[in-house]
Amino acid sequence: MKKYILILVTLAIGAVSCDFLDRQPYDSLTPGDYFKTETDLQLFSNNFYASSYIFNSTPYDGQNDLFFQGTTIPDELRGGTNRQVPASGGGWNWGILRKINTLLGYIDQCEDEQVKLKYTALARFFRAAFYFQKLQRFGDVPWIDRELGSADEELQNPRDNREVIITHMIEDVDFAIENLPTAVSTYRVNKWAALALKAQFCLYEGTFRKYHAGDVFLQTLPADAKTPAYYLGLAANAAKEIMDGNMYKLFTTGNPNSDYGTLFRQPEASKDEYILAVDYNTSLQLVHDRTFNFSQNGSYMLSKKAVDMYLKADGTRFTSEALWQTKGFIDQVSGRDPRLAQTIVTPGYKRVSTGAAKDVSYPWLTRAYSGYYPHKFVMDFGTASANAAVDPTDKSYNDLPIYRYGEVLLNYAEAHAELGDLTQAMLDESINLLRDRVGMPHLSLAAANADPDWYLSHPDYGYSNVSGANKGIILEIRRERTVELMAEGDFRWNDLMRWKEGSCIAQAMEGFYVAAEGDVDLSGDGVADYYLYSENDPGGNPIKHQVKLTEGTKGNIVPFTITHVFDETRDYLFPIPSNERLLNRNLTQNPNWDDGLDF
Repeated sequence: MKKYILILVTLAIGAVSCDFLDRQPYDSLTPGDYFKTETDLQLFSNNFYASSYIFNSTPYDGQNDLFFQGTTIPDELRGGTNRQVPASGGGWNWGILRKINTLLGYIDQCEDEQVKLKYTALARFFRAAFYFQKLQRFGDVPWIDRELGSADEELQNPRDNREVIITHMIEDVDFAIENLPTAVSTYRVNKWAALALKAQFCLYEGTFRKYHAGDVFLQTLPADAKTPAYYLGLAANAAKEIMDGNMYKLFTTGNPNSDYGTLFRQPEASKDEYILAVDYNTSLQLVHDRTFNFSQNGSYMLSKKAVDMYLKADGTRFTSEALWQTKGFIDQVSGRDPRLAQTIVTPGYKRVSTGAAKDVSYPWLTRAYSGYYPHKFVMDFGTASANAAVDPTDKSYNDLPIYRYGEVLLNYAEAHAELGDLTQAMLDESINLLRDRVGMPHLSLAAANADPDWYLSHPDYGYSNVSGANKGIILEIRRERTVELMAEGDFRWNDLMRWKEGSCIAQAMEGFYVAAEGDVDLSGDGVADYYLYSENDPGGNPIKHQVKLTEGTKGNIVPFTITHVFDETRDYLFPIPSNERLLNRNLTQNPNWDDGLDF
């Protein structure tokens, strides 16, 4: 029970502990009375964990070109004129940074030097994490490292270039790495979480600078800016330090057909793999609704492009098979990388209960319009045959990852591949451990580079910006990253932005192939689960379902009709809200975003 107390404190006490930030003086509490003990510092810093502006506490709902919700397609996926400069909001939120800087400004009131060092490190970790989000979204932003009042001139500061921002981020995170505890602490930031953060943002910056070299999004960099290789080296070293620390490993019970899925649906975070997790507990009403989204509400889905990326179980490429485009659902999803069946519903899928496994009916095309119904993060049934415990909205209580060891391994391999010094031994200690968990054949560096996958570099399906001697292995690592991190937060969106692959957003978002209108068996039991039709309504058939197909009465399911385009000159960064530019006229707008302001 102890592990939940800190989270409850965040919700019940945290707001009171920082109320004086906005209403000084406070009758019974002022900054001079606070920040003196470890309890003070812990209660105050709980707010940092609770901020959705730093950690994504619901990583199952990030939408992108491979994973999306049919009922609420965001403007980023629609693109074009759907994307407008907002008047306010838009991610330009700085309140939590003020709280971080407040703690750092008053922490000298604590006389315990060890406690002061620990919480200084914690605050600087969160400041680096905060600025990572701002860097990804806006590029250049003002660097602010102290608590500002309403009259401070720094509120009118212009945007600092990204070299300034990431240099300060590295200073902050290195201090955190040096001074945070080293013990495993799944729900509290430690040294290893700081290293994971550093590996993340250095990989992001290294690849962003590599693939965006010379374009408008890097035009403000100074002449002496660090090279992409510099940041890629830092990313590789940070990931390797975690690997060499031997504090974490991949979660496995030796069952390749279930371990990957179990990792995400089990109630308690894996202390082996989850370096940092969001703690959920139903008794304290700390819950989320991922299971409800699957079992009742639905509408989240994968695209055919996503499913086609998964290799076959023997390690060969599905898209190298004859007629791969027109295979029906069962033929498409059978005999594939086991992570596919542990991510979406495929024939034989059952939700496990504490008794016998329970069958799942197949009326899910009415929820996942593409036909690819994700169950990652979906909890097992409750006791006996009841599902009431976890299926209603806001009843899921499985812990969700912020940093996990699997991602660290991917970051390590990608950084070295982009540096051009990747070896087979490096693959064996990273990517191939992920493959071992699910019983997949190992990835070969030589084979990948000798025969780059045409599908992964095709403009209709893959990435157009990869070239050079390491093209094959970079593409394969991107495949592995896509499969391993499927439907996990904003990874996919941010990957496309740093790789300069926004064109993927404009690729087809389609469902499985239908050879002709009529009965379709999706469960593999020989019994029709649907009568699908696009033009010829069969009348009273109880299982009929109307779909739109790409070729009239046959073709791929079209889950929704939207125009999705990506502006290569604009959309890699988000716009600064216009009201913020009116308040601070020193803020320039991001390239090619028109907010009607000219000053």
